[in-house]
Amino acid sequence: MDQRIINLFDEYTHKPLTRDNFLKRLAKLAGGTSAALALLPLLEVNYANAMTVAENDDDIITEDIHYDGDGSTMGGYLARPKKAGKYGSVLVIHENRGLNPHTKDIARRIAKAGYIALAADALAPFGGTPENEDEARAAFAKIDAAKNLNNFLKGLDYLKARPDSNGKTGCVGFCWGGGLANQLAVNSPTLKVAVAYYGRQPEAADVPKIKSFVQLHYGGLDERVNAGIPAYEAALKAAGVKYELYVYEGAQHAFLNDTAPTRYNPEAAKLAWERTMKIFKEKIA
Repeated sequence: MDQRIINLFDEYTHKPLTRDNFLKRLAKLAGGTSAALALLPLLEVNYANAMTVAENDDDIITEDIHYDGDGSTMGGYLARPKKAGKYGSVLVIHENRGLNPHTKDIARRIAKAGYIALAADALAPFGGTPENEDEARAAFAKIDAAKNLNNFLKGLDYLKARPDSNGKTGCVGFCWGGGLANQLAVNSPTLKVAVAYYGRQPEAADVPKIKSFVQLHYGGLDERVNAGIPAYEAALKAAGVKYELYVYEGAQHAFLNDTAPTRYNPEAAKLAWERTMKIFKEKIA
């Protein structure tokens, strides 16, 4: 697909671009309204693909949970191994569409691998993630950044305090959530590992605060996010923070999201996920 079309969709999903304006610009690039409408299913997510690990998988237990946030009640989707024991915990941070079936499947994958996984809903203070993606994306404008960060820090506290936790916590975030994973690395002195997929980088001045291991994944074609890589890597090196940084050539933003047909890159996704599971095993198992 024309990279200009993918870039336009990226602009639509990350900037205040209305659906009407997006469709008009898409029609110009595609050569007409009919062609634009034919392209939409290739651009927009299809949650029918969001079930790599079933809800009723024999090895895991899933449930909706709540915990105290910063002046509000936080909600989330918890997946954990069925077998009794003490496990490392992972806070899963969604994209700017909120807590959706894909993010829940990510939590189940992590639980299947032998960890407690909490996919917290950043929109819980506003009634939870709506089904309509445009409404969900718009709801992010209501979020207070400081309170939101505290809500997720409290999610790490919730995980660490669980009786089935071994006390070691990590996080993994995607897009908007990747940026927040970087912020958790900056602001949580007890976090063991932060994995950020195509997420906004923290300010260089904040990088010396990082105590955790950091693993970073970027799509080679994701120019918008990748512009921040050099300064972040330089700051990580200067601060002596242990990290791994991977750029997957030919991969788009959101390349791990298997519900996004045009941007999903199976080869890059497989390799990145293997690296993520390896670092979780080293740091929190």
